[in-house]
Amino acid sequence: MTPKGRLLLARRIVDDGWPIVRAAEHFNVSWPTAKRWATRYVEMGPEGMYDRSSRPHRSPNRTPEPIKRKIVALRWRQRLSPQAIGSRLSMPASTVHAVLVRCRLNRLSHIDIRTGEVIRRYEHPHPGSMIHVDVKKLGNIPVGGGWRFVGRAKGRKNRQATPGTRRSKHHNELLGHAFVHTVIDDHSRVAYAEIHDDETAVTAAGVLQRAVGWFAARGVTVERVLSDNGGCYRSALWKRTCTELGVTAKYTRPYRPQTNGKIERFHRTMAAEWAFARHYRSEQARRAALPGWLHTYNHHRQHSAIGRNVPFSRLTNVPGQYT
Repeated sequence: MTPKGRLLLARRIVDDGWPIVRAAEHFNVSWPTAKRWATRYVEMGPEGMYDRSSRPHRSPNRTPEPIKRKIVALRWRQRLSPQAIGSRLSMPASTVHAVLVRCRLNRLSHIDIRTGEVIRRYEHPHPGSMIHVDVKKLGNIPVGGGWRFVGRAKGRKNRQATPGTRRSKHHNELLGHAFVHTVIDDHSRVAYAEIHDDETAVTAAGVLQRAVGWFAARGVTVERVLSDNGGCYRSALWKRTCTELGVTAKYTRPYRPQTNGKIERFHRTMAAEWAFARHYRSEQARRAALPGWLHTYNHHRQHSAIGRNVPFSRLTNVPGQYT
């Protein structure tokens, strides 16, 4: 039962004088359940209708603080595994792992290898201070649907029947890919995206120009742009476009996609919630669904990394925001 239903049940019994058995039948619960909520209502009022925490008041077997500090110290300074720490302290590895989870040290990737400190996410101070750009490559969907939803046999037939298909020695391959050029603001996580048939420097530079204009229309001045070391971003055209727009071009460390992790995570979300979220019967249908999904992502979808707020809530002075 919901808290509202429990409160209604309790009031029928306590305030209106219904017999417990009759109230239980009316709300389709057992009489002990009805009695429990009525008693809770008498003792605690409406606040007692909410679930109580199942955590015990005392935990006598919980790991003592001195032992906990030793576990954390070994993890920080020597980056030992739970098994190694448990061996040194003569305690089960499962107990060590539980302590590390509570301290958010259960993954070594969360600890800086040089200082031993917990790695903190960086975030630029205001919208436009840094935008991330990248390209997500997706195979085009044949007419009738791809193998993810119709199965491999049917997907192969759809691919063969779709115009623009070539026959190789072993199987038919769909010509062409969809290149989703994505842009995401570091501070707000507001996203902008365009779908093209290539990832050339000309296309990437055009996307940047339109993205900067799109953000400017929403009161955001782009100062820096972070990209990987792909050819389109290392081109002279890209650098010239950044100069003309007054944007400083930044690059990730080679072979370190984690540096551009925000947009990598956005690609994962985009693939799960748009690209492969449902059965598209053609590539055109999937492309047509992208603007609607972007609107939902920016305006309605809560983002856990920004306190479960929607990205657009972090923009200020957007035209029409206070009208």
